[in-house]
Amino acid sequence: MRNGRQRRGPILPSIPREWTFYAALVLAVGWLITQLYRVQVSEFSGYQEQAVENRTRLISEPAPRGVIYDRNLVLLAANEPSFNIVITPAYLPDDAAATDAIYRRLAVLLDMPIEVPGSTPIERCREGRGIKDWVDEQFGIKPFSPVPIKCAVDQETAFIIEQLKADMPGVDVEAAPVRNYPTGAVTANIVGYMARIPSPEDGPYFRDLYNQYVARGLDPDRDRVGVQGIEASLQEELAGQNGGLLIEEDASRQALRITEVLTDTQPGLNVQLTIDVRLQQAVQESLAQWLRSMWATTNGAYDFTSGVVIVMDPRNGEVLAMVSWPTYDNERFASGIDYPYYCTLTACDGGGIVTPINPDYPMLNHATQILYPPGSVFKIVTAVGALEEDVIDPEAQVDDPGKITIKNAYYPNDPGFNKDFVCWNREGHGLVDFRTGIAQSCNVYFYKIGGGFVEDDQIREGGLGLDDLGRWMQLFGFGEPTGIELPAEQTGIVPDRAWKRINIGENWATGDTYNAVIGQGYVTVTPLQMLNAYNVIANGGTLYQPQIVDKFLDGEGNVITDTQPIVLRELPIDPTNLQIVREGLRRTVVDGTLSVPDKLGKASQGPIVDITQYEVSGKTGTAEYCDRTAWENGLCIPGSWPAHAWTTLYAPSQEPEVAVIAFIYNGTEGSVVAGPLANQALKLYYEIVKGEDMTLEGETLPDEDAPVDPDATPAPPGPLVEP
Repeated sequence: MRNGRQRRGPILPSIPREWTFYAALVLAVGWLITQLYRVQVSEFSGYQEQAVENRTRLISEPAPRGVIYDRNLVLLAANEPSFNIVITPAYLPDDAAATDAIYRRLAVLLDMPIEVPGSTPIERCREGRGIKDWVDEQFGIKPFSPVPIKCAVDQETAFIIEQLKADMPGVDVEAAPVRNYPTGAVTANIVGYMARIPSPEDGPYFRDLYNQYVARGLDPDRDRVGVQGIEASLQEELAGQNGGLLIEEDASRQALRITEVLTDTQPGLNVQLTIDVRLQQAVQESLAQWLRSMWATTNGAYDFTSGVVIVMDPRNGEVLAMVSWPTYDNERFASGIDYPYYCTLTACDGGGIVTPINPDYPMLNHATQILYPPGSVFKIVTAVGALEEDVIDPEAQVDDPGKITIKNAYYPNDPGFNKDFVCWNREGHGLVDFRTGIAQSCNVYFYKIGGGFVEDDQIREGGLGLDDLGRWMQLFGFGEPTGIELPAEQTGIVPDRAWKRINIGENWATGDTYNAVIGQGYVTVTPLQMLNAYNVIANGGTLYQPQIVDKFLDGEGNVITDTQPIVLRELPIDPTNLQIVREGLRRTVVDGTLSVPDKLGKASQGPIVDITQYEVSGKTGTAEYCDRTAWENGLCIPGSWPAHAWTTLYAPSQEPEVAVIAFIYNGTEGSVVAGPLANQALKLYYEIVKGEDMTLEGETLPDEDAPVDPDATPAPPGPLVEP
């Protein structure tokens, strides 16, 4: 330190303020360039996608559903244009006043309330809720999905809303074709109907269905699927493939143009059936009239309410008519389930659970979806089996005293344990050969050849027996689906020892075999299975798959697929044995159970006789039963069981071209109740399908002017198609 002063360090040069500014500017520009690079280069694709999403939308374009024709190209199921008004909640204005203005405008145009206080969720498009109710519910579930607020509006209203929707954000007009069923109740059990895709919340089964439909590109909020009949069994073929479109929209969500086709729309195929709707309608009217007339002419003593008539071509398995009665009107389900009507067909409780309760099950196809004991029409299976297994010489004479008594193997000397098996003719048929056994439907004859009879040495020990009977049942197609193109077909029961132990908890008895060989006991079949078995006899030994689909067509009517007959198997039946069975079926009509005198007074006006130009063969059946309905009605009385009525016919006897089965639930007697109906169906076939002028000797159906019970099952509506 000098002169008392402290020495200072070196003086640093000062930094001009502008340099600080320039440095900050450089840093800012660098950051800006970095951000521009990130936005325009590094993350360009992501922002581009967001920009595209702001102006584009992926929509599902519904595929036109294929239509259904009969064999003569008469429409059975078609599509007609319909318009739904929908709202997408997320696209409504944010301003509550603007949204309320839209609600008020729509309420006037659609003549519906804005809000219904206290309303609860119901099926879409049903009355009982307001516009705001639908929107609020959808907003909490799928705000970006449109919700229909009113369906099937008229074209004028739809066009008005289409013009105004630019001023109503979120509102749109959706074209939704509605299924139309021109022939209604005449073909409902064949064609079926459509309904909404089931909700995944209804249970595991419905959740799986839901996932399957979504995987196929269907829209659960819009598309409908087949529920019964051909609509269900050919759902994929009829539905086609929905298209996927990417569209560009403006700020008000109005479509400007299609920017990309992601998936081509493939229209569903049209289906041509083997059914002749003229014959179908005529046979159905004949069945309904016959049931009513039986009630009227017996003063209500015979109140038959359900039945089946099927007409088939035994040469290829084509189904020409399949009538299940009672039926329902699927036209009432065309634009959605008519719930009040649905509840008249089933039972609906407050929780929305639906269970079948109508004992006549009008929404089931009785020809394929319900099982019945066949009774004596089943005897052709036992007959063929007995001949093929050399159980008896067909010329041998077997005594029928009216009943036989079977001793209990464990208590042979105690009469209290014996079991009587009786013939329908309690006086017996005397000496019976094979052909007579069929013609007279002699139970005792079939007991003996089917289950054996130690006192008759003409019969193989043990008769046909359970094992061989079961094998021949399976050869004739029982115990398995026929394969017809209809859903939920029942397979029936071919009972055996294991089946009885598992299902009944008892051992098989000789009496069970006796019952089985005449189509009773545990044997159950569908009417279609039974008729298909007769087709084997008629066509010479071939079991065909019944066919109800003839062709698949494109939109211009070109044949895509022409269905060919499908042979399930050739049965190993010796032609000589087959001829013997056919002779027995011919004699059934000439001097057997189909030629019995009238037993119901005015209800039956004579025996079954040949159509003038053709010989007819066939078989009757009266099958005792005790199902839940009979039990609840107190009809299951031992020794006096209720019985179903069956008759099968085919013609001409030598070279059959048509086979018919008629079944009447609780019909009491096959020859008297089902026989005239089967004969009438044959006549209608030749008149309508063949175009021949037929006369039927001894007309069996009553006059149309016969008195009719006003409370009985109503007849179908008037003619729906040109004859």
